[in-house]
Amino acid sequence: MQLWGLKTCDTCRKALKSLPAAEFRDIRATPLTDAEIAVLLNEFGEKLVNRASTTWRGLSEEERAQAPAQLLAQHPALMKRPVIRAGGVWYLGWTPAVRAALGVA
Repeated sequence: MQLWGLKTCDTCRKALKSLPAAEFRDIRATPLTDAEIAVLLNEFGEKLVNRASTTWRGLSEEERAQAPAQLLAQHPALMKRPVIRAGGVWYLGWTPAVRAALGVA
């Protein structure tokens, strides 16, 4: 199981605490490759870009108009977190549905 996010993200920390066997990857320390971004965008589409984040609010209109792949490459913190891969299945966020699917109460 892999968990991708930010070590400073409270939601990522909660997910990691509930999934101690998960391999954690801080996407600031080890940025996503273009191929990884493409896979995630293919899986989640526009939902991958967190438009409610402080990072998003700090972007100019020109920056917001960029393609999602370009935005995520330049601003890793824009990725909705955490992204979890378990048994070949991708999950986005730490919602009750994701926790139930992963068997976490």
